[in-house]
Amino acid sequence: MGNPKQKWTSEEEEALRAGVAKHGAGKWKNIQRDPEFNHLLFARSNIDLKDKWRNLSVANGQGPRDKARTPKAKANPADAPATPLSITQTSASITPSSQDASSDVVMLDSSKPLPEGNNAAKYNAMVFEALSALKEPNGSDSSAIATFIEQRQEVPQNFKRVLTSRLRRLVQQNKLEKVQNCYRLKRDSHVDAKSPAMRQTDTRPRQVQSIGYLGDTVEDAAISAAYKIAEAENKSFVAAEAVKEAERVSTMAEDMESLLQFATDCFDQSTRGEIVLMA
Repeated sequence: MGNPKQKWTSEEEEALRAGVAKHGAGKWKNIQRDPEFNHLLFARSNIDLKDKWRNLSVANGQGPRDKARTPKAKANPADAPATPLSITQTSASITPSSQDASSDVVMLDSSKPLPEGNNAAKYNAMVFEALSALKEPNGSDSSAIATFIEQRQEVPQNFKRVLTSRLRRLVQQNKLEKVQNCYRLKRDSHVDAKSPAMRQTDTRPRQVQSIGYLGDTVEDAAISAAYKIAEAENKSFVAAEAVKEAERVSTMAEDMESLLQFATDCFDQSTRGEIVLMA
C-alpha cells in the first residue's frame, strides 16, 4: 500500500486527471495498471487515488460523481414539467368550446363528440323535445327518451350514459320531475319544452338558459383541470423521488466497488507475505 501521508506532486495530480479522463472515475486499478501512468502512481493505493480525486473535484467546485451523472440528473426532471404544460393547453381548449354549445341548441355534430359539459344545452333541448312529444302522463323512462332521440339525431356511442347523467342533473335543477324510474316535465317548464323550431324564433328564453348552461360548463372544466393538474404534480413528485433513489443506489455501488478493491489489494499483499497495516 502507498503512504497516505506522502504529499502529492503536481506530476502525480496531472497523471490522475489524465487517467480519469481516459478510464473514467472509479477505475482506479485500471489507471494504476496503465503504463502511461504507472510510473507516477505505482506508490499510491486505490483509496489514495479516490480520496485525491474527490479533493480535486471539490476544489474545482464540482463533486466527483456530478460529472458522471450530469445527463442523468437532467433527463427525468425535464419530462416532468411537460405534463402540467399539456394540462394548461387542455383546460384552455375546453372553455371556448362552451361558447359553441350555447350558440346552437338544436344541431349535434356526432362526428366530433364533445365532453358532456359542452353538450349540456343540446342534450337538454333534445330531452325536452322528447318528453313533449311522448306526452306520457307519468313520464318516460331513459330508454324511451334515448330511443326517441336516436331515431331523429345522430348521437355518439356513449350517448345513453351521458343522457342518464343529464336527466339526473335536470332533476337536481328542478327542471324535470322524477316519478319512480320515469321523467316528466315540470308544470312550469312549458318554455323549456318548446320544439327546436319554435326556440329558434324565441331568442330571449334561449339566451337566459344559455347563461345557466355556460356556468355549468365552466364549473365542469375547472374541476377537470384541477384534477389533471393535481395528477401532473403527483407524477412530477414521483419522478423526482426516482432520481434521488437512483443517485443513492449509484453512490452505494461506487462505495462497494472501492471497498471490494481495497479487500482485493489486502488479499494480494497477504498472499505475497507482506504485512497489511490497517489505519
